Amino acid sequence: MPEFEARTVKEAIDKGLEALGLAPDDAIIDILDEGQSGVFGMGGRPARVRITPKGESDQVASSTDEEPPADQETSEEAAETSPESDIVASKETVAEKNSGETEEELVILGIVTEFLQGLLDRMGLNAAVEGSVLHDGDEPTYRLNITGDDLGILIGRRAETLDSIQYLARLVVNQRTHRWHRIEVDVENYKQRREQSLQRLARNMADRAVSEGHTIVLEPMPPRERRLIHLALRDRDDVRTESIGEGDDRKVTIIPL
Repeated sequence: MPEFEARTVKEAIDKGLEALGLAPDDAIIDILDEGQSGVFGMGGRPARVRITPKGESDQVASSTDEEPPADQETSEEAAETSPESDIVASKETVAEKNSGETEEELVILGIVTEFLQGLLDRMGLNAAVEGSVLHDGDEPTYRLNITGDDLGILIGRRAETLDSIQYLARLVVNQRTHRWHRIEVDVENYKQRREQSLQRLARNMADRAVSEGHTIVLEPMPPRERRLIHLALRDRDDVRTESIGEGDDRKVTIIPL
């Protein structure tokens, strides 16, 4: 099973998903080592993750030697990592707004909602978190949409701030439940609108590449947006897509066939 290393866990996950051509929902992600910064560039170690395409493995461990599965913890350790009072509070946070979810789903939704609302309150933002559970595959997707006024600060350049908030939300849930769950955080449905815009861009640029008979190079994009371009055009037989460049300058090219 492929393993990937990078400076941070987020970078390692992005690197692995792009290398395997997978979207986050199509992969099982195990954090093997969260890495360490080191001092003055010395003594650190990279973060390391294992990424397995769904369907290739019937069962993949969801934690590392440093973080044993919840069912192997002692009752004392479980009490320290997941206090009963926190679980009850998390369930009550969303119980009135959701119906049809399992108790576990309500707990997870409550944990991430509580984390995000606390973050917003500490930032002094007049905003609220709307949570829902989507059952569109083998595992549920927890979608959190932040609504309010003047929330551009939560999105940031190329949605980097929003991606970081989503990563932190996933990490909080992972540490509380000892499992990696599908957590999607959005602000005023920005991602949905951006996805639709990128799909239109992909189709238009593909048509242009075919009609003009030359490769079209798009602007640099983060991994998530590059994947959307690849996915939007993967079923076309008149173009193919490739990613070129390094780091923040990595971009998608659309090549006519």
